[in-house]
Amino acid sequence: MDRRPGLSARLQLTLSYAGFLAVAGALLLAVVWAFLLRYVPDNSQGLLGISPNRYLLVHTFAPAAAVAMAFLLVFGLVGGWILAGRMLAPLTQIRDAARTAGTGSLSHRIRMQGRQDEFRELSDAFDSMLGQLESHVAEQQRFAANASHELRTPLAISRTLLDVARKDPGRDRGELIERLSVVNTRAIDLTEALLLLSRGDRGDFTREGVDLSLLAEEAAETLLPLAEQRRITLDVTGGAAPTGGSAELLLRMVVNLVQNAIVHNLPAGGTVTVRTGAHGGTSVLRVENTGPPLAPDLVATLTEPFRRGSDRVRTDEHAGAGLGLAIVQSVVRAHDGTLGLLPRPGGGLLVTVRLPGGP
Repeated sequence: MDRRPGLSARLQLTLSYAGFLAVAGALLLAVVWAFLLRYVPDNSQGLLGISPNRYLLVHTFAPAAAVAMAFLLVFGLVGGWILAGRMLAPLTQIRDAARTAGTGSLSHRIRMQGRQDEFRELSDAFDSMLGQLESHVAEQQRFAANASHELRTPLAISRTLLDVARKDPGRDRGELIERLSVVNTRAIDLTEALLLLSRGDRGDFTREGVDLSLLAEEAAETLLPLAEQRRITLDVTGGAAPTGGSAELLLRMVVNLVQNAIVHNLPAGGTVTVRTGAHGGTSVLRVENTGPPLAPDLVATLTEPFRRGSDRVRTDEHAGAGLGLAIVQSVVRAHDGTLGLLPRPGGGLLVTVRLPGGP
C-alpha cells in the first residue's frame, strides 16, 4: 500500500524529547520571573540604592537563559536521537524477521534476549505466530501432496483398465465396467471428502439449532445394516444434546465417527456405544468401540489427513482415504468445539466431542 512519506518513529521521539526539555526550560524561566524578578524594584536606584534593579537583572540574566535554552534544545536533540535509537532497536530485529518471513522463510526466529518488557512480549508473540504459520503451511503442503497422490491412484487404475481393454478387445466388458465403476466411485467419494474438509475449515455454513442425540439416532439407523453385517452391536443412549451449527456437517461428523467405530472393530462380537448429553452448557457426544489395542502415539496422528496407522488400515470396501477423523476434527473446530481421542485399556477407541450448548 502506497502511503505519503512521513517522519520516522525515531525522529518523532527525538523531537518529542527535545520539545519536552525546551518546554521544561521555559517553565523554569517563567517560575523565576513570576516568583523572583517581579519583586525586584524597577527604578534607577534599585533597592536602597545599592541593589541592582529589575532592568539590570533582566538584561544580565536573559543572555545566560538564552544560552541555557539553546543548550537544552541541542542536548534534547542529540540525547533524544541516541535514546530513541536504543529504545527502538528491538523493533529493528522484529522488522528484519518480518521481512525474512515475507520472503517465504518461516523457520527464522527472533529469540530476543533481555528482561521481559513490551518488546520482548511482542517478539515472543511474533515467534509463536511464525511457529504456528510454519506448522500450518507444512500441513497444507503435506495435505496437497497426499491429496494429489490419492486422486492420482484411481485415475491411474482407470487408465490401466482402459489400456488393457483397448489391447484386448475380447475382454469381458461387464467386468471392465464394474471395476471402472468401483474406481470412479472411490474417486468421487474422495473428491467429496476433500470438498467437505475444505468447507469445514472455512466455516462457511449457516448455523441453526441441532440436537446431537437425533443425529446419533439417524446415523445409527443408517449404519445399522453395516453393523449387522459385521456382527457388531450398536447401542445409542443418552439425553438431548442441543447445539448450534450446520446440521449437514454435524451429521457427517457423527456418521464418520460411528462408521469408523464399526469398521475398526473386532472381526465379530464387537460393540459400538454412542452416548449424548448436556453438561454445564456443553453438549457432549461420546463414541466408544471395542477393537485391537492402539498405541498412544498412533492415536495422536489419527486426525491428520491421509494418516492411517498400520493397525487401522482396511483392505475391504470400507478402506477409505484416511479423511474420516480429519473431517470430524475440521467440523468440530469449525463449530468451536473440542475433539478428544483416548485409547481404551482393553482395545478400541473412545472419541469425545464437546460443542457449545445451544437452544
